[in-house]
Amino acid sequence: MLSLSRAATLVSTFLLAAVMLTAAPSLSYAESGSVSMRLSKVGFIVGVGGGSGTLNFKGRQYRLSISGVSAGTIGVATMQLVGIATNLRTAADIAGSYSAVSAGVAVAGGGKVATLQNSNGVVLRLQGRQVGFEASLAVSGMTISLR
Repeated sequence: MLSLSRAATLVSTFLLAAVMLTAAPSLSYAESGSVSMRLSKVGFIVGVGGGSGTLNFKGRQYRLSISGVSAGTIGVATMQLVGIATNLRTAADIAGSYSAVSAGVAVAGGGKVATLQNSNGVVLRLQGRQVGFEASLAVSGMTISLR
């Protein structure tokens, strides 16, 4: 016959295992979508920028509005970025604030690569080209919203 403390330990172990098994599949429901963005940025010490984009997710296209601020930027540049957004459960998960720390100089053009994450756990992996002049040692933030 089981003692009371041994039975309590067995029940608590079973409950812990059940909670872990039901929580684990929630990550498997997260999906990916493709992202395309066009951004413009102007700055002298403090940079401001914005743009638009699209998210293709589960066969539908969602329009995005993008705004941002950076500290430590000088120049004028336009970027065309494409990539993927991972860890999406719904299209609304892409909305939020993203931050990055970067350094670079681009004269007339150059490649850009960025990996950003928001508080919803969505990760953006972007790449593309920049046209214009920009020198930066910047801490920057970007906010994405659905239109």
